[in-house]
Order: sequence, then C-alpha cells, then structure tokens
Amino acid sequence: MIESILAAANVTDLAALSLVAVVAFVMSIIGGLTGFGIGLVLPAFLAPVVGVTAVIPVMAVGMSFANFSRIWVFRRDLNWRVALWVLTTALPGAFAGAWVYAQLSADAIAAALGVFLVIAVPLRRLLLRLRFRLGPPGLSAVGLGFGVVSGGISGSGLILAACLLAAGIEGAALIATDATVSLAINVLKTAVFGKYALLNVELVVIGILIGFCTFPGAFVARYLLRKLSLRAHTWIMEGLIVAGGLSFLWRAVV
Repeated sequence: MIESILAAANVTDLAALSLVAVVAFVMSIIGGLTGFGIGLVLPAFLAPVVGVTAVIPVMAVGMSFANFSRIWVFRRDLNWRVALWVLTTALPGAFAGAWVYAQLSADAIAAALGVFLVIAVPLRRLLLRLRFRLGPPGLSAVGLGFGVVSGGISGSGLILAACLLAAGIEGAALIATDATVSLAINVLKTAVFGKYALLNVELVVIGILIGFCTFPGAFVARYLLRKLSLRAHTWIMEGLIVAGGLSFLWRAVV
C-alpha cells in the first residue's frame, strides 16, 4: 500500500526514505518528552532525499501530523489560555518568516538563534533566582519573535519550550501547549510554501509519511514522561536547548 502511494508520487529512493522514517519515529519520542527534537535532527537525514530547499516545507507537513498526535495524547493537560496568548502574535510572525524563507537564505537567522539558545539556559536560571515569570504580555511579545524564526527554520521549537518554562508551564502541560502552537504555525507554513510552489505532490507525500511515523512515538513518550520527575524532565530539556543552540551555530558557519 505505502509503496504504491510512493510510486504514484514518484518517490523512488525507498532506502533513504526508510532511514528518514526510522529517525522520525525515534525523534518523535524525544519530541514527546521535550516538545521539540524532530526539527533539529531530521533535516540532516531529509536533505539528501528532497534537497536542501525543500527540507523546511516538507518538515512543515510532517510536523503538522506530529504535533497533532502530541495534542491528542496530552490533550487533558493543554493550557489553552497560554497557547492563545502565544498564537495571537506567532501566526502573523510565522507568515512573515515563511515568506522570507521563500525568498532568502536563513543562515543569519540560524546564527542569531544559536546564540540565543546557548545563553537561554543560564539566563532562565538567573531569572528564576530573581523569581521572574513570563506573563501573558511577555508571551505575546515572545510569540512574535518565535513566529518569525519558526516560519523559516526547522527546530525553533526550542525557543517556545524555553519560554513556556519561564511562564511556569512544565511536564505534560508544556508538551500539549507547545504542540498546539506548533500545529497552527506548521499548517500556516504549509499553506504559504504551497502558494510559492515549494511543495508538490511528491514532497507532500514524504511529509505525510514522516508525520505518520511520529504517531507511535507520542504514546511511547507519554509512558516515559509518567516515569520522569519534573526535575529530571527540566534537566533533559535544558541540555537539549543548549545542544540545539550549538547545532544552529554549526549550521550557520558550515
């Protein structure tokens, strides 16, 4: 069944695509624990299959499915109020970011994002000591910047995760709220990329395949999350935030 669909869409490199599918499943488990992860690792495996230019558009399709699965699994923990505060500004920002991606290179944005993420963890810890909390106005302000960056870069969910932590959203609530914001943004990005002819039937099929491979990972992540303390979960997230920042810096200079 899957092979016939891929053949109809002119997807011929099944070996490479199978590797992408396996990586998508594994990273979906990490993404289900942290709210991000797939967008940082999967593009490196996806680029040889679809080409560098098509990576972000294909990821937008795949991540739409991945985030839907997280929302479904963690739906009882979703903080709608926080999600709406972020989305009020993130959606217009994402539209602008996706438009820029369709026109220009994202190297400069990647460098700026890398620097931000490397300092995000120590900055967050300092603000916590000062008893800082990111309220609704702050979430909206951050949402605009996150939207612009996420419109043209894969893996920028690190920013949202760090900001949600600063807003006091942790554990399963963080995963559900992050997924809700990310789903809306990725659906918007898919529409923009389709308008600018960066998506065709073949690329959409690959994106859908990636999305379906992430569904089981969300359920595995929910099981593992129940076994983790909030302290351990936060340590994992902070480590990945720093690692992600370094990966963005590497992407910008090579």
